[in-house]
Amino acid sequence: MDTRPITRSLYVAGLAALFVHGNPALAEGVSAGTLIENTATATYDDGDGPKSVDSNTVTLRVDELLDVTVTSLNSGAVAAVPGDAVLTFELTNQGNGPEAFELVTNPTVTGNDFDVTVDDVAVDTNGNGTYDPGVDEILTAPQTTAVLAADERLTLFVLVTVPTGVTDTQQSTVELTANAVTGTGAPGTTFAGQGVGGGDAIAGTTGASAIATGALQVGITSVDLIKSATIADPFGGTSAVPGSVVTFTITANVAGSGSVDDLIVTDAIPTGTSYTAGTLALDGAPLTDASGDDAGEADAAGISVDLGTVAGGTSRSVTFAVTID
Repeated sequence: MDTRPITRSLYVAGLAALFVHGNPALAEGVSAGTLIENTATATYDDGDGPKSVDSNTVTLRVDELLDVTVTSLNSGAVAAVPGDAVLTFELTNQGNGPEAFELVTNPTVTGNDFDVTVDDVAVDTNGNGTYDPGVDEILTAPQTTAVLAADERLTLFVLVTVPTGVTDTQQSTVELTANAVTGTGAPGTTFAGQGVGGGDAIAGTTGASAIATGALQVGITSVDLIKSATIADPFGGTSAVPGSVVTFTITANVAGSGSVDDLIVTDAIPTGTSYTAGTLALDGAPLTDASGDDAGEADAAGISVDLGTVAGGTSRSVTFAVTID
């Protein structure tokens, strides 16, 4: 019989987490429902050679964190006039599992100069960032998104109507709130058994609810057109006689905080006169009479000058001359 003392050397080999599903880390870390399994190992020598023994395996299921953010995609206040307007937002599922979100709009924010009517909330179906009627999906009440994967983003459009009677520079704010369908609450609030794979769902740092605001500013513009004439007769005076040259000045005054697009000034050559070639000018700078090579064109019938987009508070002047026949 071997009476040598038995020498045992015992050490723990290591505690390493083994992930059943190798999903990448998301906004809130490991995906909800992932099983984390861990088994410890001990090795020793009992005198008969090296031995090893495993512990029981501990299995943990990762619970679902509920988190969301909402941000406005408009760089500033959206220019608006009475009628339809669109506010654009982005919603991101910041949780670690799939979740749908109920959307709530509030157009009656304290401090508004006026309140809009919220008509619909739409999803950017084709992903171009612009609301396309008849293409982008209108959400029906209760306005709820589809289930979004962790880290998935969604562009949303809040469609509103600006009332009549608003005045230039008035502003209005609209709030958009997104609430996790599973539930909302203070961070750490637990919804037992309502997470992925039957695990728990837990409100994250946002409380599973987020709010963002979009703003509109009324930019009502108007155009006032003033036409004047100066006369130079052949005798050095200002009489309107045959041979006199009449120079017309047409001034477009654009008022308001917004702008107007495609502003075009036209004028017919008066009967009994002939256009004086080469006299067309914009803000004192000569324009050619030909069509297509600059903003103006002129012929025996009349003149046309395309001013394009003109901001409120701007004046543009068109001049040309005719000779009395």
